[in-house]
Amino acid sequence: MVAAEPLGSERWELYRVLSEPMRLRLLALAADEELSIGELADLLGEGQPNISRHAAALRHAGLLRDRREGTRTLVRAAPETASDPVVADALASGRALCDRDGSLSRIRDVLRSREAAAHEFFARPGRTRVDTIPAEIGAYLSVLGPLLRGHALALDAGTGDGRLLDVLAPVYERVVAVDRSAVQLARARERVAARGFTNVRLLQGELDAPELSRALGAGADAVFAARVLHHAPRPASVVAKLASLCARDGALVVLDYARHDDESMREQADVWLGFEPAELKRFARAAGLGDARVIEIPAPLCGDGLDKHLRWLALFAFNHANGARPQENHRKRNEGRP
Repeated sequence: MVAAEPLGSERWELYRVLSEPMRLRLLALAADEELSIGELADLLGEGQPNISRHAAALRHAGLLRDRREGTRTLVRAAPETASDPVVADALASGRALCDRDGSLSRIRDVLRSREAAAHEFFARPGRTRVDTIPAEIGAYLSVLGPLLRGHALALDAGTGDGRLLDVLAPVYERVVAVDRSAVQLARARERVAARGFTNVRLLQGELDAPELSRALGAGADAVFAARVLHHAPRPASVVAKLASLCARDGALVVLDYARHDDESMREQADVWLGFEPAELKRFARAAGLGDARVIEIPAPLCGDGLDKHLRWLALFAFNHANGARPQENHRKRNEGRP
């Protein structure tokens, strides 16, 4: 933004600047809309050098503000101009001149022409496949974080190679990611470095590791377990442990397979062939969580891996309890699995 002098104390200078009809018209158009020098030249039927010269005189008198945008210079009337009776009268005269020559009404055509290039660009046949994740997804996710009530800390339980971190790190202020496998964590570490995530802490260990408890403090605002449960010998016990890592009113999100009969998945170390929605809800209730609900994830969103043919479910549940957890015998009665 180029600084402008205040409306001059030398009134004769102001009268001199406003004595030119071209400047009156230019000022009136700039009061209606911020316009580039090129757009003003088209509206007024003048060359750009002449418009730039008149705009400079108005700017030096404190009547115009201008700003650079790439190679363009955009001008608009200074906000304080309307408070000066002389300038207000000049604006009225300028509008009358612009009404008479039609330039004021043609501003709408200028605005439409600004949109024309964008309309033409986006009307071109697309080249991006609809199943391709946009490279700028992190930027989109970053603007979601401030909209969440609790986005200070998230736990990625069983992070594996860290794919979920691409989603969590832009949204949460801090992310703790834990996995028992050193090999998987090495891959996650490479991902974190490549993405430039400075808010992710990687830990190797089990869910009951003291280091994890210390890292979470009073608990995570959200605990995520993506495709972890079907590997667990006792899934209900895992849900109970995940629930214990949630902060008060924190959320548990479990993403896993719906019940299926593809025995070949056992070759991927799957202990269970998915879960029923009622079963996942039962796990949540047994863990002392409330407001449990399960949704099915649309198949096109589930990637193109070896499990792309399976239906995916997501369990959402919340820690509304006052910190107490169900007794072990109560949990066993409700697990439904050994």
